[in-house]
Amino acid sequence: MTQARSTSASTVRLLVLGRRLRDLRRHAGKSFEDAAQILGVSALAIRRMEQAQVKWKIPYIRMLLDEYGVTGEEARDFLAMTLEANQPGWWYRYRDVLPSWFKAYVSLEEEATLIRCYEPHYVPGLLQTESYAETVLHAGLHDTGEELGRRVALRMERQKLLTQPHAPDVWIVVDETVLRRPVAPPEVMRNQIDRLIEIAALPNVKLQVIPFALCVHEGMYGPFTFFRFEHPEMPDIVYLENVLGAVYLDQYDDVAAFQSALDRLCAQALPLNRTESYLGDIRKEL
Repeated sequence: MTQARSTSASTVRLLVLGRRLRDLRRHAGKSFEDAAQILGVSALAIRRMEQAQVKWKIPYIRMLLDEYGVTGEEARDFLAMTLEANQPGWWYRYRDVLPSWFKAYVSLEEEATLIRCYEPHYVPGLLQTESYAETVLHAGLHDTGEELGRRVALRMERQKLLTQPHAPDVWIVVDETVLRRPVAPPEVMRNQIDRLIEIAALPNVKLQVIPFALCVHEGMYGPFTFFRFEHPEMPDIVYLENVLGAVYLDQYDDVAAFQSALDRLCAQALPLNRTESYLGDIRKEL
């Protein structure tokens, strides 16, 4: 289980590099203590570097690569990737309204090649209209001022990844409750459903609805999001949110359980070719 990281750098890229750095250390026959002695730091500091829990210092990386016998073009490439990974993500300008436990999520979302999620309560943030997002976020903030506006702007900015070059594949399952809960005035809800129909037509997006008729199913335990990445060093990750923050699961057995649950939810939900008509029927009732 991985705790949320508060770094403003790219969490995924640092995780990938951390695993490579770990493999280089092991291949060189060095322990945490050996590496720590090279830098004059604690063994815990080396462990935190390899787990991407701290921003990397370039001089430290140079010293470690030299000690591990990594030279020439391989060392230059590793250092170039480190410099890139240390750069703040686009979301850094929203750091004043971005909770520390959610910064890792935005990085994972940005780097993923596949995003799957189940949501029983609200329209997922990637699919929300501005008016719907404003209503939902206001319920949590009890504020209509500048902070709310910036949180809405951040959510709208995140949605650009759906249509960017090399956009991830996105597969979302929502409960019918999401579409019928009157979290906003009817006009806002109708516009939101129009938006869902529009997004579901994108070639990289799949949207399914679990109807009320399916009274009991695995998703009743709560919402979760599954991420997969192109980097072989990166494990699949599952994100769970709660009142106190968030938990990121990366152990194989844990992630596999959620992946299996998603597969069953997709099998139980309405077929993809019925999504548009079903959303249209609900819209007419609002």
